[in-house]
Amino acid sequence: MVEIPEPPAPLAPAPASTPARAPRSASGPVPTSADVARLAGVSRATVSYVLNDSRTVRISEATRRRVREAAEELGYVPHAAARSLRAGHSRLVLMPAPSVPVGPLYSRFIDELQRALGRLDYTVVQHATVGARGDEAARAWAELRPVAVLVPGSGPGPEGVAVLKRAGARAVVTLGPEAVEGAHALIMDHESVGHRAGAHLHARGRRRVGVVMPQERGLDVFSRPRLEGVRRALRGTGATVTELPLGYDEQSAARLAARWRGLGLDAVFAYNDEYAMLLMRALMDEGVRIPGETAVIGADDLMLGRLLRPRLSTVRLELPSGRGLAALVDRAVRDPGAPPERHAVLGATVVRRESS
Repeated sequence: MVEIPEPPAPLAPAPASTPARAPRSASGPVPTSADVARLAGVSRATVSYVLNDSRTVRISEATRRRVREAAEELGYVPHAAARSLRAGHSRLVLMPAPSVPVGPLYSRFIDELQRALGRLDYTVVQHATVGARGDEAARAWAELRPVAVLVPGSGPGPEGVAVLKRAGARAVVTLGPEAVEGAHALIMDHESVGHRAGAHLHARGRRRVGVVMPQERGLDVFSRPRLEGVRRALRGTGATVTELPLGYDEQSAARLAARWRGLGLDAVFAYNDEYAMLLMRALMDEGVRIPGETAVIGADDLMLGRLLRPRLSTVRLELPSGRGLAALVDRAVRDPGAPPERHAVLGATVVRRESS
C-alpha cells in the first residue's frame, strides 16, 4: 500500500471572524479536480483517490474529510466519461426497468444491489425501453455502452447478449427462470414456489385447488412456472388444479368471487400476497368463509398479510444477496473471458398462518 503524506499544516489558523466562502455561481465555470486540489491543499492524485474511495493508498481521515468538503463547497462532480477513459472501459451498469409491477421484496433487493455497486465505483442507471423487448431492447441498451447489464425477468436471447458484448459490455447477467447462452445467470426457480404452496394445501386436506394467473402483461414469466409447480406437487394425488385468470383490480376480484361457489374449489394459491389479499377480501365480501370453505395462500410474506384477519399464509422467498450479485458483476468486468457463472437462487419456505 502506498502512503501519501499529509500536506503541512498552515503556519497560523485563520481568524475566527473570517467570513465563509460565498457559494459559486451556477453559471460560472465547471469546477475541476484541480480546483478541488487547490482548495484542499493536496495533489490531484489525492483528490482522485479520495473521491473514488480508493483504499490502495493510505490517506488520513483528516485529508479525506478536507477533500470531500472542498468538493462539496465547489459543487464538483467526477466526470464519468473521463473516468471511463482512464479505466479503458465504462463504469456504467445498466439495469432495464422492470416491465411489470414489482413488490417491496424486489425493491429492497434492488436498493441493496445499487448501494453495493456504488461502493465498487460503478454508476448504476435504470433504463426504460418503451415498447422494445428481447433482442430489440438489447440493441437500445448497447447504444449507451454499459460495462455491464443486469436483466430481470425475460431478457434478450443469445443474439442480444452478443450485441451487448460487441458494444463493450463485459458482463451480462440475467435474473430469470432460465439461463441464456453467453450470459451469467441467477436462475430463479419460480416452479419451486408453486410446488411449496401446492404441497402445503394438499397436506391441509385440500383437493380442489385454484391457481390465480395474473392478467397483467409480463407476469406470465413468473406465474406459469408457479402454476406448473402446483401441478407437480399434486400430480398423482387425485387433486385437481384450476387456472383462475385475475386482473389486479377490485372489479375483477368481485366477479371471480361472485362465481366462486359454482367453481367448487376448496383452496387457492393466489400467485403472491397482493393478489391473495385482493381475492380474499372479495371472497369474504361474498360470505365465503376462510379457511372454512376455502384455504388461501400467497407468496412474498408481505407485512400487510400478517395484519389481516385471518392472517395470510404465504411462501416466503429468499432473493439473492445484492452484495453477492454486485461482486459477480465486478468479477465479470475484471475477467470478461471467464466462463459464465450460473447460480440457482430464490429459496422458498411456507409460512403457515390462519388463512390456510
